[in-house]
Amino acid sequence: MAGVFDAMLILISAKNPAVAWLCAGMAVVGSMVGSTILFSAARSGSGRFAKQPEPGTRAARFRSWFRRYGLVTVFIPALMPIPMPLKLFVISAGVLGTTFRQFISVLLAARILRYFGEAWLGVQLGMQSTDFLKAHVVHFSVGALVLAALLIGWIKWRDANVPAPAGTS
Repeated sequence: MAGVFDAMLILISAKNPAVAWLCAGMAVVGSMVGSTILFSAARSGSGRFAKQPEPGTRAARFRSWFRRYGLVTVFIPALMPIPMPLKLFVISAGVLGTTFRQFISVLLAARILRYFGEAWLGVQLGMQSTDFLKAHVVHFSVGALVLAALLIGWIKWRDANVPAPAGTS
């Protein structure tokens, strides 16, 4: 069903611009509720994953990587209308102990940009919106990769330039 709700939002926005923003808001709320339920279920069912893995193992390296960059892997698929595996990263965020506040903040930012952007596109381009998206799918994909690279670069820069809190090494 990937992309069906995006297409519906664009179509409704194109046919009835007066309800575009309401529909975009409802899409944000629905997505947030569903993702929060999945995140919470993953977090509550993560008991056997809660203990720290042995240092140097693949599990330890993945946990470290996800703590550092994982929310980028939530933000990018949550933002892009092209099918990307968001559920896997929502589950990983829950299992690996991402704070609820961080998760909600990242997901909310991405979903607002995505759904209100689609509503705007429908209002502005009308029925040509889907043709526009199809014609520019490669541009959106490259844009997602560039955005991911920029976010990861920013995280690396921040880690290198922000002093560690006192008492950590």
